[in-house]
Amino acid sequence: MNKTKGAIAVFLGAASFGILSTFVKKAYEQGFNLGEVTGIQALLGVIFLWLTWAIAKNKHTRNDQENLKSPKWKIILSGVSTGMVSILYYKCVELVPASLAIVLLMQYIWIGQIIELLFFKVKPQLSQIIVIICILAGTVLATGMIEEPLESFSIVGIGYGLLAATAYSIFMIVNGRVGNDYPPVQKSALMISGALILIFITLQPFSLFNPEIFLGILPYGLLLSLFGTVIPPLLYAYGMPKTGYSLGAVLSAVELPVAVCMSYLVLNESVTWIKWLGVFFILLTIFWKNNLKTNS
Repeated sequence: MNKTKGAIAVFLGAASFGILSTFVKKAYEQGFNLGEVTGIQALLGVIFLWLTWAIAKNKHTRNDQENLKSPKWKIILSGVSTGMVSILYYKCVELVPASLAIVLLMQYIWIGQIIELLFFKVKPQLSQIIVIICILAGTVLATGMIEEPLESFSIVGIGYGLLAATAYSIFMIVNGRVGNDYPPVQKSALMISGALILIFITLQPFSLFNPEIFLGILPYGLLLSLFGTVIPPLLYAYGMPKTGYSLGAVLSAVELPVAVCMSYLVLNESVTWIKWLGVFFILLTIFWKNNLKTNS
């Protein structure tokens, strides 16, 4: 029963991530820019998470807090990777269809392998190389590259998507190594605080302090912060320990079909059967990849 509840939590958390690109597209259609979209998400996310921590911290004794070894500034600094994912991914969503943007983001699966090889000298196994080839093959199908000429794609947008995938890989590596002694809510609040600082330094979305703009973007900000910053980390923190990494990673892949479905149903983007074939091929590869981890 606990494993089932955990699986449902991880599934819903991943699905929450999957609907973000649709809300971002809708915000752009209303005339809001990249700084305002990322800024409102981080700002409201920080408020929600620190309020949640203020309520939850009573469950932790003073000794629990005194025994924390990781400096808070390191966790805040690691939040830069979270901020970079938002900036680069949402810029990608601005330039290419949402269904293409999520496929590009999923390239973190093989980009992470390259980062580990270059910086941590972790050589990929043959099975991992096969996974990378399969992911790239699925990407060719899912992006529609065999149906449409290369000129129909925004090369700049694709570049931002691949940079977002790189930032996401870095986030996952950093997240697994920094601040694991902190309660999940407190760690998330510190990391999103770092992301907020980065966004306000680089994009300077001070227009959010204009009451008219703030009230106009507030509905999108609430959706983006809740489904992108608050709900998924809490559901993951609850569900992952119950499901285990392998099952959790497979369930997390639901982000991909959810994003593609939302782009098709809400944004009316063209998603052909070949693109769907690519999406399912990527999902099958992720499933196989995590089965390999389980059996090894």
